[in-house]
Amino acid sequence: MSIFSKQIHVNTSPGYEVIISHDVLKNCGEWLHYNLLSPCKIAVITDSNVSPLYLKTVTDSLTNWNFTVSTYIFQAGENSKNFDTLSNIVEFLAAEHLTRSDCVAALGGGVVGDMAGFAAACYLRGIRYVQMPTTMLAAVDSSVGGKTAIDLKAGKNLAGAFLQPSAVLCDLACLKTLPQSVLLGGTAEAVKTGVLCDETLFALFENGSLSNDPGEVIARCVAYKAGVVERDEREQGERKLLNLGHTVGHAIEKCSNYTTPHGQAVAAGLAIIARSAERLNWTLEPVADRITACLTELDLPVNTLYSAEALADAALSDKKRFGGEITLVIPEKIGLCTLKKIPVSKLLPVIKAGLGR
Repeated sequence: MSIFSKQIHVNTSPGYEVIISHDVLKNCGEWLHYNLLSPCKIAVITDSNVSPLYLKTVTDSLTNWNFTVSTYIFQAGENSKNFDTLSNIVEFLAAEHLTRSDCVAALGGGVVGDMAGFAAACYLRGIRYVQMPTTMLAAVDSSVGGKTAIDLKAGKNLAGAFLQPSAVLCDLACLKTLPQSVLLGGTAEAVKTGVLCDETLFALFENGSLSNDPGEVIARCVAYKAGVVERDEREQGERKLLNLGHTVGHAIEKCSNYTTPHGQAVAAGLAIIARSAERLNWTLEPVADRITACLTELDLPVNTLYSAEALADAALSDKKRFGGEITLVIPEKIGLCTLKKIPVSKLLPVIKAGLGR
C-alpha cells in the first residue's frame, strides 16, 4: 500500500481521518478494513461523469477486502441535487437492505458528496458514510465538515442535514483527470481559504505554486477547515466565515439556473464582496486589487453580467438570512475576515458597490 503523504484528524464527535495521497482509491478497501470497518455492505453512490473513471477501481478494492458492494449512479450535475434524486438514493439503500452496521461511500465531487451524505443522514436516521472526493472543490472544502444539502426551487442548499463522515479518502491522482474548468472551480474555494486564514497560502496562488504542489494546498485548506469545524460544528458562529463569497456566489448560481459552476460563482462573489467592502470602508487595508488580480491570473471570473437587483433578490432566499438581517463575510485584509450583519434592505447597495457599475 502506498505511503500516505498527509493524514489530518478532524476532532469532532466522533472524530475521523482525512487521508490525502496518491492511489488512495486503489487501496480504499485495505484502508477501510484496517482502520474503520469490519466486513459489511457498502453502497457506493456516484454520478455519470465519475463512474467510468473510478467506480471499478473502488468496487474492485472493496470486494477484494470482503466488503459486499452495491452501486448507484445518477446523472451528473447540479440539476440532480434535488428531492427526486435523494428519494431514489434512499429507496436504493432500503432495497439493498443496508443496516446501521453498513456504510455509504460518496465517490465524486461536491454534488455526489451532498447527495450521498444527505441520504446517509436520512436513512435509518443516520448511517455511516465515507467521502471519496474526486474534484478539487470536494477535496479542499465540501468533503470535510459534515454539511450535506440539496437545492430547492427557492435557492441553493436550503434542505439538508449535518452528518460527519467516518473518513475522507482523497486521491490526488484524480486531479489529473479533471477538466480545466472543474479544477479551477475547486481552486476558487482554495483561494477563498487563503483570504480567510493565511497570507502564506494566498501567496501560493499569487506565485503559481498550486500546480507544483496541489497536495500541500489541499492539506492546508483541510487543516484550516478542520479547526473551524471542531470549534463550531453546527455553524453557530465562526464556521459562517467559510461562506466568504457565497452570498453573491449562490445568487449568481441561482440567476444562471445553475449553469454557472459553483466555484466560478464563488470566485465572482469573492471579488464582488472584496470591492464592496473596500469601497464601503469596511476593510483594514486594500484587498480588492490583490484578490481580483489573483483570480484573474487563475482564469477565474471577477464579475457577473447579472444586475444588482437580480442578485439581491436571489440572495434574499439564502440560508444566511435571519429574519430581517443577512450575514455577510467581509475580508478586512488577507488572512482576516469578519462577520457583518446588515438589514436585508441594505443588501442591494452593498452588491451595487461591488459590481463597480
